[in-house]
Amino acid sequence: MSERASAARSAAATGREASGDAGPRAVAVRGRGFEPRLRPAVAWLALAALLALWQAGSAAGLIGELTLPSPARIARSLGELATGGDLWGHLAASAGRIAGGFLLGFSTGVVAGLLIGIFTLSRSIGVPVVAALFPIPKIALLPLFILWFGIGEWSKVATIAFGVFFPTAVATYGAVDAVPRNLVRMGQSFGLAPAAITAKILLPGALPGILSGARIASSIALILVVAAEMIGAERGIGALILTSGHLMQTDRLLAGVVVLSVLGLVVAWAIGALERRLLRWR
Repeated sequence: MSERASAARSAAATGREASGDAGPRAVAVRGRGFEPRLRPAVAWLALAALLALWQAGSAAGLIGELTLPSPARIARSLGELATGGDLWGHLAASAGRIAGGFLLGFSTGVVAGLLIGIFTLSRSIGVPVVAALFPIPKIALLPLFILWFGIGEWSKVATIAFGVFFPTAVATYGAVDAVPRNLVRMGQSFGLAPAAITAKILLPGALPGILSGARIASSIALILVVAAEMIGAERGIGALILTSGHLMQTDRLLAGVVVLSVLGLVVAWAIGALERRLLRWR
């Protein structure tokens, strides 16, 4: 039997040598792909190319300065607003409203989402209420909030908080539902109290989903603060944009839009830094 096996191996080796195959061939790796990465250099180059094309179109007269001012003109208007001091007053007013409304809406939304995700009675009451009120355009309720809280800051803060509450609540109870129940049962088997299970298992497991909801809620807060300031405010980025539009000062209008974009990037960076700090265990 061993002689036959040796002869077979020798014949196979002779066949490989005759065919030019001296050994096992390397197989190409097919598991790559579908792994997109962010390349900051590419992003900055694309933005610079877009701005250069925009500036070139304006310089050539292909883009009207009234309908779409050039990036240089927008930058000049932004510099004038900053040096004149108007920009900082508008920015401080908007930032204060966003901070107050976001903190109020986010904190209450997390509490409501945890209650819905943990307790049957809260889920039975909360899910239909959230489903019914979530689709309502929140800015449509601003006149009602003005009647309740007056024309001052509280009506705008309440509008932002109301808009932030619902996506936060939905993201929170969805994230709680996504926590593996085997972890909860394991905690119960070790005799952990319900409060300890919530603090040590459910809340950390739901935290990635809650922070993802915070990103969405922050965008909604920016939209609502602009809309609220356009309706009933003398100071704020929304008021600046509205006034500039009425006066056909499109360069100042787009300067306000640039400020909003930068403010959104700052908020997104802050949430990202919070994610990196709180989710180091991942």
